Amino acid sequence: MHISVRAFAGYREAIGARALRLDIAPDSTVAQAWEVLRTRYPELHALPTPAAFAVNDEYVRPDTTLRDDDELVLVPPVSGGASGGPPSGAEEDVHASLTSEEISIDHVVGRVRHPQAGAVVLFLGTVRDNREGTPVHHLEYEAYETLALRDMRAVAAEAAARWPVLRVAMVHRVGTLRVGQISVAIAVSAPHRADAFAAGRYAIDTLKQRVPIWKKEVWEGGAVWVGTEPEHS
Repeated sequence: MHISVRAFAGYREAIGARALRLDIAPDSTVAQAWEVLRTRYPELHALPTPAAFAVNDEYVRPDTTLRDDDELVLVPPVSGGASGGPPSGAEEDVHASLTSEEISIDHVVGRVRHPQAGAVVLFLGTVRDNREGTPVHHLEYEAYETLALRDMRAVAAEAAARWPVLRVAMVHRVGTLRVGQISVAIAVSAPHRADAFAAGRYAIDTLKQRVPIWKKEVWEGGAVWVGTEPEHS
């Protein structure tokens, strides 16, 4: 039986390719396919088990049986600790996007303007110049676009459902970012500031924990995908 495999971040680098074809036994599970990959690509042994797996752009359990020509995606842990799974929530008055271009603050804030808003809260994540004291040269962000956008919209909708806010907008950048550049922007509008602050904090905290976007920190003489650091015995 043949399946396609797609990998991101540290798994992509360990395999040496973003996508490949894999021969597995009929009726193999996702977990069994992962073990076949670990046997074929020994560098995977140094990495943690994926935080989640997806088949044909849907999250699945490790015991899910694969079919011929399925696409299996290895979803690495994200920097905040991924808990892969399909979230839910309404999607009214929410916006989510990924971009390889510089994030426009005016555009993000404009997405949440509302005549009933008494407060607009804006959070910006920016590239800092060090990793635990080591000077950082730049960051590289990579996303599983289909599920990242789906999860970002769901997180924004959850924030809108939990607090009486008006609109929520989330934009995350991918690609290479230099020190000081904006990596993520979240804006929330609400009649009252307390609700806007609470919803904004929930949105960024949950995005960091759940959305399949990965960060590689690069410094002179080294680099690491945050969340998928090699395990040491």
